[in-house]
Amino acid sequence: MKYTTLVAIVLGVLVLISVVQAFQLTSLKSKLSESGVSVKSGSSSTVAASGDSGEKRTQAVPKSLQDLPSMVGGC
Repeated sequence: MKYTTLVAIVLGVLVLISVVQAFQLTSLKSKLSESGVSVKSGSSSTVAASGDSGEKRTQAVPKSLQDLPSMVGGC
């Protein structure tokens, strides 16, 4: 088997996996929004937590974790 054919097959498999994951992510996001959990992008200061009873509570994120995205960078 030629090297270029093998690379094309591997690339095709990776693209197929990414498409499947995109559909799974979209499905998961829609299921979460139907159950009343909001999905946001970016940083947030509260975390949604659900217990066995299904009630919704918000819990404050510790100060050390709120500053985490600003600490990531280079020297």
